[in-house]
Formats: sequence, C-alpha cells, structure tokens
Amino acid sequence: MAVKTNKASPDHSGHSLSALSLAALGVVYGDIGTSPLYTLKIVLGAAGQHPAPEAVLGSLSLIVWTLIIITTVKYIILALRVDNQGEGGVLALMALLSRKPERHLVLLVGMFGAALVYGDCVLTPAISVLSALEGLEVIAPELDRFVLPGTVAILAALFAVQQRGTAVLGRFLGPVMAAWFAVLALLGLWGIAQYPAVLWALNPSLGLHFLFSGGGNVMLVLGGVFLCVTGAEALYADLGHFGRTPIRLGWCVVFPALVLNYAGQAAIVLAGGPIEGSLFFRLCPAPVLLLPLVIFATVATAVASQAVITGAFSMTRQAIQLGCLPRLRIVQTSAGGFGQIYLPAVNWLLMVATLVLAIGFRTSENLAAAYGIAVSADMVLTTLLLSIALREIWGLPLPAAIAIGLGFATVEGAFLAANMLKFADGGWVPVLFAIVLFTLMRIWQTGSAAVHRLADVPQIPIGDIVAQIESGQIRRVPGTAVFVARITREIPPLLVWHLRHNHALHDSVGILNVVTEMIPYVAEKDRLDVRQIGPQVWRNQAHYGFMEQPDLPALLERARAEGYPVDRSNTTYFIGRETVVRRKDGKGLPWLVEIVFSFMLRNSSEAIDYFQLPRDEVVEIGRQFAI
Repeated sequence: MAVKTNKASPDHSGHSLSALSLAALGVVYGDIGTSPLYTLKIVLGAAGQHPAPEAVLGSLSLIVWTLIIITTVKYIILALRVDNQGEGGVLALMALLSRKPERHLVLLVGMFGAALVYGDCVLTPAISVLSALEGLEVIAPELDRFVLPGTVAILAALFAVQQRGTAVLGRFLGPVMAAWFAVLALLGLWGIAQYPAVLWALNPSLGLHFLFSGGGNVMLVLGGVFLCVTGAEALYADLGHFGRTPIRLGWCVVFPALVLNYAGQAAIVLAGGPIEGSLFFRLCPAPVLLLPLVIFATVATAVASQAVITGAFSMTRQAIQLGCLPRLRIVQTSAGGFGQIYLPAVNWLLMVATLVLAIGFRTSENLAAAYGIAVSADMVLTTLLLSIALREIWGLPLPAAIAIGLGFATVEGAFLAANMLKFADGGWVPVLFAIVLFTLMRIWQTGSAAVHRLADVPQIPIGDIVAQIESGQIRRVPGTAVFVARITREIPPLLVWHLRHNHALHDSVGILNVVTEMIPYVAEKDRLDVRQIGPQVWRNQAHYGFMEQPDLPALLERARAEGYPVDRSNTTYFIGRETVVRRKDGKGLPWLVEIVFSFMLRNSSEAIDYFQLPRDEVVEIGRQFAI
C-alpha cells in the first residue's frame, strides 16, 4: 500500500500567528535567550585578564556574526525549509534521508546526532540556573554560598513538577520570555549609551582581525563565542510544533535583543568596567533593581530549562517510534496537545545527570568547559545531513550542495576544534554521555534485529490453515481475537501457538501489524490496510508516523465503523512478550551486547501500555529467543 501523509505539522488553524509566535519565544528561544548571562564573560575571560579594546570589539563582532551565520542563515533561512512533512530536527532529517535501505551511514549519523542533543539537555538547565543565581554575588559577595544550594533546589523542583504536565505552565512561557527579551534589549541600550562606539563591532572585519591575530588564546575565545548559539538546534527541532513562520517572526524579536545586550555588556567593559563576576548583572542601572533582575533571570532560566526538558521528551518518543530505543512509559499529560507528554524514566535520568553536573562543577564558568562540544558536533552532523537533503530533496547541483555544506562545516568545524580543547576540563562529560547513549541505541537495534530474524522463521502455510478451517478441523468460538504481530508474514507465530494449544479460533480473527513509517504523520485514510486471507480471518497493517502514538482500540473502532466485523464487546488481544537468552553454541551476539539488550528488554514498557490496550482484554504469550 502506498502510504500518503496528511499535513505533518500540528493543526494550528485555531491559533493566530501572533499567539504562535509568542509561544515560540518561550519554547524555541529559551536556551539561546539566556546565553547572555554567561557567554561574553567566558569569551573575555579567555581573551585575558585585561583585554584590550580591540579584543573586546573583536569578541563582540565574532558573537554577532556567529549569530548571523549559524542561527540566521543556516537554521532560520535554510534548515527550516528542509523538513520531513513539516517536522524538523536531526531525527526527522535522518528519517527523511534513510528511506532507502542502503542508507546505513545516514542512520548512524542521525542517531549519534540525537545522542549529542541529550548532552545539551543535561547541561543547559545546570549552566543556566547557576549563571542566574550567580547574580547574588553581585548584590553581596557573602551571598555566594547560597548559589549552589539554590541551584540544586530549583533544578530538583523543576524536574519534580514535570509529572503534572506543562499545559498550564505553557501559557506563561511565551509572555515571560517576551518580557525577558524586552529586558535584554533595554539593559543593552543602557550599556551602549555608556560607550556608543561599541557598535563598530558590527563590522565583521574587526572579528576577523581579532581572530587571526589573537595569539594562543584564539581557540579558547572561539570556544566561548560558540556559547552564544547553543540552543539554535531547537529552532529546527521545534519546527513541527510551531511552523516556520512563527519561528522566523520570533527570531525578529530575539536577534535584536541579543545583539543589543551583548553590545551593552561589551560597552561597559570598554567604558572601564571590570570583567570579573557577571557582566550581565553589571548592566543593571540601579542597585535597587538588582535583586528583581536576579529573580527574573532565574525565572527565565527555569523557562529555558523547561523547553529543553520538553524537547527531550519529544525526541525520545521519536527515537522509540523509529526503533532506536526500547519502549518507555509515555504519559499524555493533556488532552489538548499531542506534544504534552511526560516520560518518567527520561525525566529522572535527566534530573540525576543535571544535579551531578551542577554539584560537580559548582560554577557556570567551570561548567562552560563542558558546554559546547556536544552542540557543535551535533551541528556538524546536521550540516552533513542538510547537504545531502539539498542535493536529493531540493535538487541542487552537486557542486552547490557541497559548497554550502563546506561553508557551514568550516565554521562549525572551527568551533568544534576550539571546544575540543576543553575536553580534559569537562568537555568529556557530554561526549561520554553521547557515546553511551549511542551505544545503547545500537545494542537495541542489533538485539531487536536478532529477535526479529528468529521470530520470522517460517510457520504453517496460510493454505494449510485455510484448509483446516474450511474442513471444520478448527473449531470457531464466539468473539473477536486480535493478534498483534511483530512480523508482516500472513500467519504469525502467535497465532500458530494459539492453535497448537487451544485447537480453536474466534469467529472473527484479525492479525494486526503496526508499521512505523519514516514520516511524522500518516493520513487517516491510509491508516489501516485490511485484507481477508481466510474465512473470517483478516490481515491488517496499521501505519503510524514516528510522531504518533498507536491507539489500537480506537483504530479497531474506526475499522468497525467501516465494515470490519469487530465485536468490541467481546474482543481479546493476543500479544507476545519476548525474553532472550544466550546461545549455547557461541555463535550468537557478543555476550555484553546480549546482557545489555536483555536488561533493556526486561525494563522496557509493556506493549499493553504502548498500544493503549485495556489490560482485562489482553492475553500475553511468552516466547524465549536464544540470541
């Protein structure tokens, strides 16, 4: 069956463009919007204890043009136009380009890119909240002892409330961040007024001159500059939630606010201010406003962290649907939005990792050493996939696609090389995190493929089953049986096992196979393919996109309305539950792979929950596979 798709992105018809653009400010731009809290301080610290005016202007110029080249040109102008039926992000791009079986390398690139994004997910909350609370030291140095305990308390509370859902909180994310960007702009204007000549930094030649004459610290400076675009990947990943127009309109607000604030910070340094402590909070024009600014910055970083956590939930669901991760428990926290989900396992793992990082590194400056490697590496991988898409999806000439890809890869590769210098100082943390997660993805795929091969061993031919039914050898009993099958062959092992032990079939038998397509959403008219293969025996294929959650009872109810004989008052679902053991002949998977896969399989969410089946209507059939 040729599967066609409906509109892939969520239906925004009930929302005005202005409302969506406001919401995008809170969800899409939270991470990049809180970068001014620490970026310029890190950059100037790398440039020297007393940076010359040329170094300050050059650093600011590099920040501004990095925002232009990577965020504006690559993501806002280019990447948002390369979508998978309206969805964006590295996994959606991977799915778009890996529809051909030989695209094994594309799958590996996409999976490792996704693993790197998780590294950003654990670093962003820690560095953002720490940098906000470090404003207390500007109010009074003796308050520095409250920074770390306060950070831990805020982060723990943030993760604890995730199970309540973000439906209510989401209404306030946009207005809070809109106010935040207004504050950024106003503070920046106040700083610029102290030294208006700072605006010469808009000239890219100042940044290039500083870059090529910066001496031994230039790579450290580049590593700090890159912090201004951490969070740019969210622009692409959130494409399906908002659409490209609201995201682009939001950037029209965010970009000027960021440039003004960075310029204001540089201006007060050029005017003679110290670079020690937080440059952002030194922009505060009056001491009486400092405490409210610290509180507001803390709220803004909590919003930024919320957006990152929600993004981790959404990306995990995509990875599960694409077969990269085992099934995990997914809780729909709101009936009003498909994206309102909560994954307990992901939430608590992120919380532990984030708290360990905050406690281990203690300050935002220390944590900045770990920040940047994962994001810059992910951007390089995204550029690789985008280059392929420009050639194959857009049809650009090969030289043009290569030139565009090399252009972005050169800039991002320089940032990656600069960030790699921080590897020993903490940069190894997100890299190790990504390698472990990527390894788990590959083990899951390898083990699942081994189980699938064993499950697909030929069983009784369909002709024999039909002959037995027609001759009356197989007794029929009242009700409907639905066999949820792993494989697409006509007679799955589940049904054979059932016949062997019960010597009977229900009056109506449905063999249901759920297929995840390499597209985000499947049109309702193409959802179910029903074909009769025997007397009152039907073969069904249900098609779902990688952004959709299967709901088999609802699917069968829809099928019944279209004439498929399903007795919903007397339906029994038969599903398999696999366990794996090691092969005794030594020809199976490596022992460590088998052990890890077995652990992941045992701890994966039940198929009952994944397919949203009523527990009192399900019969689980266990089967052991030697891999």
